[in-house]
Amino acid sequence: MRIKEVSVIGLGYVGLTMSVFLASKGVRVIGVDVDKEKIEKLSRGIPTFYEERLECLLNEGIRDGMLEFTNNYNYAILNTSITFVAVGTPSRKDGSINLSYIEKASTSIGEALKRKHSYHLVVVRSTVTPGTCLYSVKNIVEEFSGKQAGVDWGLCMNPEFLREGSALRDLSKPDRIIIGEYDRKSGDLLEDFYRQVYPSTEVPILRTSLSTAEMIKYANNAFLATKISFINSIADICEKIEGCDVVEVAKAIGLDSRISPFFLRAGLGYGGSCFPKDVKALIEFAKEVEACPVLFESVDRINQRQALKAVEFCEQLIGDVKGRRIAVLGLAFKPGTDDIREAPSLKIINELL
Repeated sequence: MRIKEVSVIGLGYVGLTMSVFLASKGVRVIGVDVDKEKIEKLSRGIPTFYEERLECLLNEGIRDGMLEFTNNYNYAILNTSITFVAVGTPSRKDGSINLSYIEKASTSIGEALKRKHSYHLVVVRSTVTPGTCLYSVKNIVEEFSGKQAGVDWGLCMNPEFLREGSALRDLSKPDRIIIGEYDRKSGDLLEDFYRQVYPSTEVPILRTSLSTAEMIKYANNAFLATKISFINSIADICEKIEGCDVVEVAKAIGLDSRISPFFLRAGLGYGGSCFPKDVKALIEFAKEVEACPVLFESVDRINQRQALKAVEFCEQLIGDVKGRRIAVLGLAFKPGTDDIREAPSLKIINELL
């Protein structure tokens, strides 16, 4: 069955980039968000954040009638076959995941499905801890729709692996697609959809349980964060050794095919909307299930202090910084984006102040 219309709930970074990408591939997309101001801007072709090619594809999609934005869940779900959920999952003060947006979206989806007579697939794209789809999303949608998962509607977990600054390129050429499925029918429908989106390429598709797919996203991000903290720890040792260059060390070990050169650039640590949040959430989740998160606690601790090394180097070079006028060049957490969430620059600025 060819899927011609999908809805995307949550028009932040993940939801909006996916919406414009699918529209460029001939899929009609109805984007949903509770923020009325955001809906108005997007409807006029004004993106709410910077991403390469985003504004161009956004306006093309609107012009061609492939993109529409609304805050009406009923309208979006009744007029589409698949709903992708891409709402935020921010951190609480203790670092654990806040699922309130997922729960609110699930409630609204359930209320809309109560009025729908045909089968509908719900696909969670948000990063959520293992068990969320099965014990939270499923139960809430069933409660508010009065319909049974696996019979009246389907459920999948489909984690995203987008890099800010190159999200649309990542969507056009994904390394792999992970489909966590509640049942075979749900997984078959989502795999068929992706085969439709990527007809000329053999994108590896791995089908798993819901909880395995949820864990894959955390494992993926925690591993990359670990590589960053690892090379920064090596850099810390190299600084104490005369003539020892961490750049050359990283280049050499990166040539080992078991290691690879990616994420081995010593610097001010990782930032952004994913790595800091996901590492902390994994730590707290591990504690909840009585597992040992000592490795990830070390990764987080190393990263917390890494940015402050810039201030230490500054004091070594010019002495006391009090009363000095200091410029900070580069505020976003990485090139190609305007995102300053958890950016090293903010830690440096606060320390200088």
